[in-house]
Amino acid sequence: MTKRHEMWELRQMQSLPLEAKILKTELRIREWYNHWDGQVYVGFSGGKDSTVLLHIVRRLYPDVPAVFADTGLEYPEIKEFVRSHDNVVVVRPKKSFKTVVEEYGYPVVSKKVSRMIKDFQNPTERNEVTRNLYLTGLNGKGEPCPSMKLADKWKFLIDAPFKISNSCCDVMKKQPFARYVKETGRKAIVGVMADESDMRERAWLKYGCNTFNAKTPLSQPMSFWTEQDVLRYLKEYDVPYASVYGDIVENEDGTLRTTGERRTGCIFCMFGVHLEDEPNRFQRLAVTHPKLYEYCMDKLGLAAVLDYIGVPYEPVED
Repeated sequence: MTKRHEMWELRQMQSLPLEAKILKTELRIREWYNHWDGQVYVGFSGGKDSTVLLHIVRRLYPDVPAVFADTGLEYPEIKEFVRSHDNVVVVRPKKSFKTVVEEYGYPVVSKKVSRMIKDFQNPTERNEVTRNLYLTGLNGKGEPCPSMKLADKWKFLIDAPFKISNSCCDVMKKQPFARYVKETGRKAIVGVMADESDMRERAWLKYGCNTFNAKTPLSQPMSFWTEQDVLRYLKEYDVPYASVYGDIVENEDGTLRTTGERRTGCIFCMFGVHLEDEPNRFQRLAVTHPKLYEYCMDKLGLAAVLDYIGVPYEPVED
């Protein structure tokens, strides 16, 4: 049975110096590699987190394959960077993003909110209790579950003139990786970090870094790192990274930042964009990749969705 961790343990590990974190991460990787007799792979998105992970793994085990999900939603610079690496297996989804949003709905606000709105837009007897939970924050026994209540500010999305869903990531990424695992038997090592979301933090508290006995075994050996650790590793170890990030520079307070994009997930994803300062990801995209911007706004219909949720997307004038 998996030992549950405490928040103080995570905070203690997150406060360690980078050198100590590297050693702990290497230990987790060795444990994972040995447990599965080397039948492992690195989930490689081409982003800065998985770039650091691949660098560490291949310092220990040079022959471990990297697996890249070519969803068609990546920055061109990311795909070019991925192609510069050896021993990369490319997996692809069976549906395009356009088909996914037409069939299931658009990814807006967050995975949690999109999942809730999907149930409201597709009411059935089977999800009646769940929908009531989302509305009231009370489970089937009448017990309070406030974290499961849909925030009042997002209830207007229930009546949106377009479909909303959290299915995009499942179809575009999880399913292709699952097919690879089924075909090869290899177990995943991914560069997910606990400080990226409450959901990932809760997952670390429940499972820790290496989950051997889960239905889908998973290693997250960098889960106690922070973005600052990643940037410092790239800079101090002179590790090449995708050009879309720009340069890594130091702020006045000593923290590091990138001069280009900070995150490089799926270009057309709208999760979290409402929290960004201007110019947000789409306003930057209009300047840096105008053809992709035009495609996602017009052909994919993102302009209408962003209008509805009140997020600006027109380029910011100097």
